[in-house]
Amino acid sequence: MKHLQIFRMIQSVQRAGSIRKAAEDMNITASALTRRVLQFEEDFGAPIFERLPRGVRLNAAGELLIQHMRSQEHDLARVRSLVADLSGERRGRVTIACSQALIPYFLPRQISLYRRDHPGVTFKVSVRDRVAAERDLSDFSSDLALVFEPMHLVDFEVLMDVPQPVHAILPADNPLARKSELRLRECLAHTHVIPTAPYGVRHLLDIAAKRRGHELRPIIEAESFELMRHYVLYENAIAFQLPIGLNPESHPRIAIRPISQKDLPAGRLLLGQMRGRALPVASARFAVQLATALEELRDDMAGIA
Repeated sequence: MKHLQIFRMIQSVQRAGSIRKAAEDMNITASALTRRVLQFEEDFGAPIFERLPRGVRLNAAGELLIQHMRSQEHDLARVRSLVADLSGERRGRVTIACSQALIPYFLPRQISLYRRDHPGVTFKVSVRDRVAAERDLSDFSSDLALVFEPMHLVDFEVLMDVPQPVHAILPADNPLARKSELRLRECLAHTHVIPTAPYGVRHLLDIAAKRRGHELRPIIEAESFELMRHYVLYENAIAFQLPIGLNPESHPRIAIRPISQKDLPAGRLLLGQMRGRALPVASARFAVQLATALEELRDDMAGIA
């Protein structure tokens, strides 16, 4: 399809910031790519790139065009998915942006369950913080987002909302591990490691500490929850994470305890999509499966409470 070919060329130029670099990536001559771009701009009726001393970048018209082209590309993928579904092939590709907590246990299980019935479906999973996940939806990089404490929610259509109380992770021989629930001040009085600012757990910790007059004095701020969870094994420290990303039986030397919601109210884990977008069949079906699994998780948590 010719329009998809020129779209990919324009995307390549956008990413490279240079017609010459984009031409090298596509293994064509820069002059040939320049002619294609100029011809498109002439047919389109307006320039889409600003010519800069050291390259090019999309202008306002180009940004609108890219957004439209991405929408068209995803609509075509949806139609292909529908056709495949009609023919019984049940193929497709599910793209999902998610918080780190979903990576160790929840998503692998859900993907494997889905592929058991639909082996022709492939997945792309991108780990994103709460801002980047919403951005992925808006620029069609991901069909679905499963993210803790999203930032804006302007174009985020919520499909399922599950509370997630923050838990402390600490060495099993720490005296605090004898308690069934911990207070925030107890945790912050110990050596502690916390996520960096973009993450929802850090957002909740900042709010709770400020409200309670506590001070966060981490020895480590990290983007990796895996690093923080394992670090408590090397120093008598406390880390923080969501229960959906934890397995109490994963390591006998680690204890996991909830933080009192008097100090740190539960945050929200949201499953969502771009508002008003018709999802491809595979993604829509996977969203239904995720929503069902999350609803069961929410009911289980309500029963425990």
